[in-house]
Amino acid sequence: MDLGLRGRTAIVCASSQGLGKGCALALAEAGVSLIINGRNAQLLDQTAEEIRRASGVEVKSVLADVSTAEGQAALLAACPNPDILINNNGGPPFKNFRELNRQAILDGVTMNMVTPIELVQKVIDSMVARKFGRIVNITSMSVKMPISGLDLSSGARAGLTAFMAGIARSIADKNVTINNLLPGNFDTARLRSNLSLAAKRTSVSDAEAVARSKANIPAKRFGTPAEFGQTCAFLCSVHAGYITGQNILLDGGTYPAAF
Repeated sequence: MDLGLRGRTAIVCASSQGLGKGCALALAEAGVSLIINGRNAQLLDQTAEEIRRASGVEVKSVLADVSTAEGQAALLAACPNPDILINNNGGPPFKNFRELNRQAILDGVTMNMVTPIELVQKVIDSMVARKFGRIVNITSMSVKMPISGLDLSSGARAGLTAFMAGIARSIADKNVTINNLLPGNFDTARLRSNLSLAAKRTSVSDAEAVARSKANIPAKRFGTPAEFGQTCAFLCSVHAGYITGQNILLDGGTYPAAF
């Protein structure tokens, strides 16, 4: 399917690996020029070159922490008026909520709520003026289905979801959409690291921890960054202009609800 995006530009945050990289690759396949971002220079450069070789599109890499004013300024200097913004950022690690102090809570809210709001503020008016814009926030299945130990991440991302709900509808008539993708268990380095820690806590092998995790998913497998990226790219396409303000689960059926 031609997504109608050839020649567009996108900022994809936290895209040197994992789900962000999956989104960047899928958008590049559709002909979108990219500004990718990460905090590991070697990994970022490798990803940029991989995308260039695979797609032939222009790829600029910005080494920065998107949660800082300096990082956001660097992204917008590389692409002042993007057609597409993919908000993605790391989240707080597993931790019992009793162990969170005020600074940890504020840092988590900054990463997973404040940062994407700030970036939307910076790009939305130019999208409205051009009558085209696609914003996708990568949140988490935990927004709908709380995961013990990820309470800070869940709460901050739920706050972002509520914040964006009214904004999405206020600009729907300008061909600018805002949607949220809620990933479940995807085969990324972060997931494997979390499962390895869980294995140590429960005195089982990493392989056993992986098997147990997959057994709890109706699809009996982890998702892939590539399939996540293709869903993101479709939401950014000309065919998705009537989809806005939505929370789209990609979880292999884990969330047990009919509605």
